[in-house]
Amino acid sequence: MGRMIAKFSAHFVLLLVFSLSNDVVVASAAGGDGQFTYQGFAAANLTVDGLATVTASGLLVLTNFTYQAKAHAFHPAPLRFLGESSTAAAGANASGGAGADVARSFSTAFVFAIVSGYDGLSDHGLAFVVAPTANLSAANAGQYLGFLNATNGTASGQILAVELDTIMNPEFHDISSNHVGIDANSLMSTQARPAGYYGDGDGAFRELRLNSRQPMQVWVDYDGQAKQLNVTLSPVQVPKPKKPLLSQAIDLSTVMAEEMYVGFSSATGVVNTHHYVLGWSFGFDGPAPPLDLSKLPRLPRFGPKPRSKVLDIVLPLATAFLVAAVLAAVFFVVRRRRRFAEVREDWEDEFGPHRFAYKDLFRATDGFKDRNLLGVGGFGRVYRGVLPESNLEIAVKRVSHDSRQGIREFVAEVVSIGRLRHRNLVQLLGYCRRKNELLLVYDYMA
Repeated sequence: MGRMIAKFSAHFVLLLVFSLSNDVVVASAAGGDGQFTYQGFAAANLTVDGLATVTASGLLVLTNFTYQAKAHAFHPAPLRFLGESSTAAAGANASGGAGADVARSFSTAFVFAIVSGYDGLSDHGLAFVVAPTANLSAANAGQYLGFLNATNGTASGQILAVELDTIMNPEFHDISSNHVGIDANSLMSTQARPAGYYGDGDGAFRELRLNSRQPMQVWVDYDGQAKQLNVTLSPVQVPKPKKPLLSQAIDLSTVMAEEMYVGFSSATGVVNTHHYVLGWSFGFDGPAPPLDLSKLPRLPRFGPKPRSKVLDIVLPLATAFLVAAVLAAVFFVVRRRRRFAEVREDWEDEFGPHRFAYKDLFRATDGFKDRNLLGVGGFGRVYRGVLPESNLEIAVKRVSHDSRQGIREFVAEVVSIGRLRHRNLVQLLGYCRRKNELLLVYDYMA
């Protein structure tokens, strides 16, 4: 009997602990310190609707190429944004009344990217939203960014947004098609600036293109005591600038409900655009936890596959080598033609059988090398040679002839002599003309 009571008691204690632990988890999810960090969203229990989805790599994809649609992604539990100020609470205790609620200080940081199918042109942007409900089904797509509608209202009329807008809508008095704005219960921004950041070193403004397909980081900081809302933007590789892009004096206690949902809203129009969120952190009463950029998911590759760096090196070298080879080949052909160039006129056709090609004589004499020199006389030099095709031994006399006059008669005489046959005469086989010289070809006689 004692053992049964002991077991029952143990089971009761375990159930009680389990029940209490569940209550603690629920309380933490519903409120707690209101601090969270998403280094990617693979394990995040976000409340999503519309086009919003989370990829296997943890990338939050708000929109795709669907026309005129909207998307929302919210932290799953509402957070308590209103609290009782210490001054009001002290006065209330003294008078026995209730203290006034004030908006708590909060801070959030997130990394986003807008990727369009066209360079420099994209659809409507996205917004960080603080809303009294996660159900924004009454909102419109397009220029309403998915969190307001044509009447500029919500169910409760209480909403705060920081818009990253890439379309200029005159009806909302937008300043440009690339701006950041603070919206309170309306898409007519209370303050807006062109997208960019101020450098810490020189304080100069550097413009950023929201639809550049590059990830950027945004910080939204509200000081409940000073009633000041700051918005800061920079590329992910640049630390948070000291000077914010937007700084608006605003009392959010007039905008916030006691509990609000935080998240993102986006919408599409007619231009193919993806809106991504890579990471997100949030916290009350202090800076948002910093995001570890190395742990964030990567954006999918857009456009053609980048060319290999090896190809960038090899292709110019190969091109240069090919051009050099072509030039070398042209130079070789031209040089060869010049080297074996001959003088030939129409009237020489009748002496065709007695005409030798210069290149044949050049090869026969090994280029008229000195080792083949037989002798030097008043009419020129004589070289020994062997015709390559017939193996016939020949003697080639190189005779300079500067004058063009009488060449025809001279050649006629050479051919006539070539027709003679006599045992005491060296047989003249033919001739060749090249530049300013004549080459006479004889049978070789030792």
